[in-house]
Amino acid sequence: MTTLQSTTEDLLQVSVVLPAYNEVTYLEPAVEKTMQTLNSFTDTYEIIIAEDGSTDGTAERAQELTQKYPCLKHIHRTQRLGRGTALNNAFEQSHGEVLVYMDLDLATDLKYLKPLIQAISVEEYDFATGSRMMPKSEAERTFSRGLSSKTYNFLVRRLLGSKLRDHQCGFKAFKREPLLNLIGKVEAKHWFWDTEVMVRGHREGLRIKEFAVEWHSGRDTKVNLVKDSWNMFWQILALWWKLE
Repeated sequence: MTTLQSTTEDLLQVSVVLPAYNEVTYLEPAVEKTMQTLNSFTDTYEIIIAEDGSTDGTAERAQELTQKYPCLKHIHRTQRLGRGTALNNAFEQSHGEVLVYMDLDLATDLKYLKPLIQAISVEEYDFATGSRMMPKSEAERTFSRGLSSKTYNFLVRRLLGSKLRDHQCGFKAFKREPLLNLIGKVEAKHWFWDTEVMVRGHREGLRIKEFAVEWHSGRDTKVNLVKDSWNMFWQILALWWKLE
């Protein structure tokens, strides 16, 4: 049976955060699949639904699920503040030694969840991330999105000095203390959060593992290819200016 502690004095092994915005259709299947996977290798975990101002009934469904599953916690925002803000808030309220976040569509195959967590708990990396850009990665995406992603990651490596191939894969794990020490410096409120966290972690000398995953988009993305790509390009430049 999964147990929950109310303080960080006796930490759980894992906290998994599922950021959610208008995900009423996908929420319960994602929670149940995540629980099933976690149950196969740990019995001390919590799942946090970081729900960010949804308007489609996601908040109500999340609250129902917390009554059904004791391992589940729901953090609700009445207004949408951005995925990065939701993640920061959820991690600060978490109780895990290993902090994980995954996109709620579970685009990354959950067979990689155990290796992701063990990269922190066993191999003692500070951060770990799945990658859609490594030679052994398998990723299904349109040509335009693939080209946009390759261009974006090239610019991050070139301008910000990162060694990662894929900064935006929504499948990451962190050692608790290094992440909580870092996120106070992270200014990104939305999609750029992943990149800023990984770049700042690299700049501070944290040990980061990147490994190939199988990635299959489960639904239409909420990313606006033109608008969000343009915004993130300017955020790359803004972060470069701050760090140089």
